[in-house]
Amino acid sequence: MAEQIRRSRDLFGAEHPEVRLPQELASSVPAAEAAAADADAAGAATPQSREALEAVVSDNLKDSGAWAALAEVLLAEGQAVQAYACARTGYHRGLDALRGNGWRGTGPVPWDHVPNQGVLRAIGALVQTARALGEDDEVVRCLNLLHDCDPAAAPALGLDSSAS
Repeated sequence: MAEQIRRSRDLFGAEHPEVRLPQELASSVPAAEAAAADADAAGAATPQSREALEAVVSDNLKDSGAWAALAEVLLAEGQAVQAYACARTGYHRGLDALRGNGWRGTGPVPWDHVPNQGVLRAIGALVQTARALGEDDEVVRCLNLLHDCDPAAAPALGLDSSAS
């Protein structure tokens, strides 16, 4: 039986302490700037153009939010495979940051704590790119991870959790 999308936290995750990444791990590409880069992906070079995002990523390979923003721009450009690779890299960098700060694979990672947003955006970018490539199992798995972290994250990222 295929995994089903959950709309709330995993019951086991509720027993774990909330993880709040330190301020120094906040993405250098805030969520609002990432949205602007995504909206302008086809336009002229902006402060968060594809080239600028590539430079940000190469300067800090651990910045999961920058990887997520780059994935979103690549997806908007029709480069789904490259976008998936960037989203997956951001996802893994984000999980490394969470684990390094006490997360054990489950439990709350609040969206409203800005340093957590890069990680959650990377998970969301993986949902988007997996969806574009028809990788439905990964879409469900990543949506469930977002819901486990914070049920507010998927709606904040504009992700429709009812469809895979």
